[in-house]
Amino acid sequence: MTTVAAGILMLGVLVFVHELGHFCIAKLAGVKVLKFSLGFGPRLIGRRWGETEYLISLIPLGGYVQMLGEGAAAEGEVDQLTPQERQRAFSLKPVSQRMAIVAAGPVMNLLLPLLLLPAAYMIGVQVPAFLDEAPCVGYVLPGSDSARSGFLAGDCIRSVNGVPVQSWTETDKALIPEVGSALRFGIQRQQTDLILEMTAKNNSLEGLQSLGLLPPQEAVIGRLTPGFPAEKAGLRSDDHIVQIGDQVILSWYQLHDVIQNLQGETAAFIIERQGQRVSLPIDPHYDEQRAMWLVGITPQQRYKQEQLSFSSAVQAGFKRTAELIDLTVVFIRKLLAGHVSSDNIGGPIMVMQIAGQAAQTDFSTILTVLAFLSIQLGVLNLLPIPVLDGGHLLFNFVELIWRRPLSLRAREVAQQIGLGLLLLLMMVAFYNDLVRLFFQGS
Repeated sequence: MTTVAAGILMLGVLVFVHELGHFCIAKLAGVKVLKFSLGFGPRLIGRRWGETEYLISLIPLGGYVQMLGEGAAAEGEVDQLTPQERQRAFSLKPVSQRMAIVAAGPVMNLLLPLLLLPAAYMIGVQVPAFLDEAPCVGYVLPGSDSARSGFLAGDCIRSVNGVPVQSWTETDKALIPEVGSALRFGIQRQQTDLILEMTAKNNSLEGLQSLGLLPPQEAVIGRLTPGFPAEKAGLRSDDHIVQIGDQVILSWYQLHDVIQNLQGETAAFIIERQGQRVSLPIDPHYDEQRAMWLVGITPQQRYKQEQLSFSSAVQAGFKRTAELIDLTVVFIRKLLAGHVSSDNIGGPIMVMQIAGQAAQTDFSTILTVLAFLSIQLGVLNLLPIPVLDGGHLLFNFVELIWRRPLSLRAREVAQQIGLGLLLLLMMVAFYNDLVRLFFQGS
């Protein structure tokens, strides 16, 4: 319930900011605004102030600002308006003003992170410590693109397609423009320099981890699942697992296979705790739903706190905003080119999951997630698809060039096509959300 409530609240903030952009510029241009609604469908609550009715509607997946003389039906009725009303009709305003009103919504979404991200950096954000460390591989997922290309645990990446890299962050950034292309890694293995080539099937904008390369991770326990064998046996957070039975443990990534190989038999877990070694017998529990043996432990993630001064936070926030906009644009371009799978598309369920997880952390994380989602909303709304803001801007641009608007019939047909494309996109997004929720999430 927390996840759903947080998702609706965060989506509501983004929709409010978006519609507020349309509303404010419309008011500045002298357009009469009839309705300002958060949500679609039947009205839940509402109140009229002045000439505008403010609403909260049933379906919390968007919103709208209804203006006088807006839309095909309203445009056909402008001749019936009084001279005073005609001066305030959206469709009778100069094309430049109409473009400004339409663009204001997505622009507001793109500007919002310039406030949210500096605030998050001033409060302090937690980032995984490994991101600023040398890109040395802790584990190679079996069957992954990296495994097929010959990567081994301990390999350190020095370059990607000729671009030198010194950290996980730099490596992930270097991979973004190469999505869908052949990859050539310069690596150092012990004291030897090697070149490994890869034509990735699973390359996405998630960087090295999408290729099957994971950072080093010591077998240190972060959390224990209540009621599971590890907790019952007396394991604690911060315990370092060094051996299970006769198997020496050097990395967290070994634990899965070692525990599965026990097949439920009791084994001695030897751990280091405050400089001393302790042996605890544990009986793994078989989880029918996940079809695997579990002891109920999760790894301890290493984070570092970044808290910046006002000027540094503003610079970092502006830089991160530009990076996120660029990442979103690259994702869309690679998706249309077929270099990124449509499985990466997410919908409202995914948004609510992300928001719910953020709501259970800290305020700075909420701000960063809100900034990320705001950029997604802003960029997507600028796509030149009829029914989206970008489609309306395209119509306006054509009118600006031709000195006359497209015919009403042409716009209606374009909007029907755009609506069909949008519904198809929504179906793909909902399908992916349901697959993640009921299959990958198990």
